[in-house]
Amino acid sequence: MNAMDVFALMLIFGLYSADLPFSSAATIFSVLNYGAKADGKTDDSNAFSAAWKAACGATTQNPTVVVPSSRNFLVYPLIFKGPCKSSQISFQLIGTISSPSSPSVWSGRDTSKWLTFNGVTGLLITGTGTIDSHGSAWWGQSCSDHPNLKGCTSLAPTALSLISCKQSTISGIYFVNSAQEHMVIYQSNDILIKNIHITAPGNSPNTDGIHIESSQNVLVNNSVIATGDDCVSIGDMTSNINVSFVNCGPGHGVSVGSLGKNGNSVKVENIHVKRVNFKGSTNGARIKTWQVGLGYVRKISFEHITLQSVQNPIYIDQYYCDIKGARGNSCAQKSTGVQISEVTYNDIVGTSSTYVAINLNCSKSVACTGITLSSIQIKSDKSGQQVISKCTNAHGTNSGVVQPKSCLQS
Repeated sequence: MNAMDVFALMLIFGLYSADLPFSSAATIFSVLNYGAKADGKTDDSNAFSAAWKAACGATTQNPTVVVPSSRNFLVYPLIFKGPCKSSQISFQLIGTISSPSSPSVWSGRDTSKWLTFNGVTGLLITGTGTIDSHGSAWWGQSCSDHPNLKGCTSLAPTALSLISCKQSTISGIYFVNSAQEHMVIYQSNDILIKNIHITAPGNSPNTDGIHIESSQNVLVNNSVIATGDDCVSIGDMTSNINVSFVNCGPGHGVSVGSLGKNGNSVKVENIHVKRVNFKGSTNGARIKTWQVGLGYVRKISFEHITLQSVQNPIYIDQYYCDIKGARGNSCAQKSTGVQISEVTYNDIVGTSSTYVAINLNCSKSVACTGITLSSIQIKSDKSGQQVISKCTNAHGTNSGVVQPKSCLQS
């Protein structure tokens, strides 16, 4: 048994602390050794920052910041900066990291972020620990839910952000009650997210599970996501994104978008979603764009999908408009639109909780083309009721059984 095996056993049984020296001190950087109180009340941010700085500057192979088990660490907004000297660095979370519960803590700070890793290559965030955002106070003052509330907030902290990171993995972590998105992947490449659990109330505003934007080569695998917004949302300037073996619900489904809100030229392609189970979600497989948008969304696939009482199982919405967030005449009829093409829906089975099970509401100005419906069997979740397909300017082909009957134009 090597030193790392011994250390892993010590972590499992909660034996490692600042009072127990470890022989590989240059490799293991426990936040307890840097002054963390771990009482859930004292601000441990400085201890986390110091442990990260030491690990990031270490020249040993795979230096590891450790957040030990059976302890609760209160951490204020913090940025873990790279690049680091080692080609690989680990952040092992076994205990609980808790956010301040009061939004006032963010006064004078960037209200969009809580825990951020920036510019790190070879980052491994692993463990069975919890990131608890205590987001309810933010939800109570959200402009989305309370637009007439004086001083409402339209921006709240993301629990965990990876910005400009490469060749990194997030595995095994539990996320609870983020103020807004639970995880954001931005301007990052070659990212693996697996075995993640994300939970927030179904009515919590804007609490997306995972949002991916301006990133390439991202895999989300074998995870459970139940939130008040999209389980996974895919933003602009993304390509080669794979989402598989995910349980989604409650939530707003897996969404490509929304895209083009500011009239920008969208570039999204090679997005593949497969073996996802949607349960009680407002949407299943969704693509949503604003009329003012330009550019393209292409080479998208949703395959081997199961549905349990989903409101909009298959949904393209090119007239997406968040009324509360609209500016000027953003929701008025436009002659512009994002070009959606080469979209495949294959082997999608289950039940819809609404009458329209397939809704391909494409732009009247810019048609959806190359749409394929293959082996679709969606029924109503209500005994004796039927479901239908509804299309606007959607063109493509059908293969095998398509139920409800396809409305695609050739």
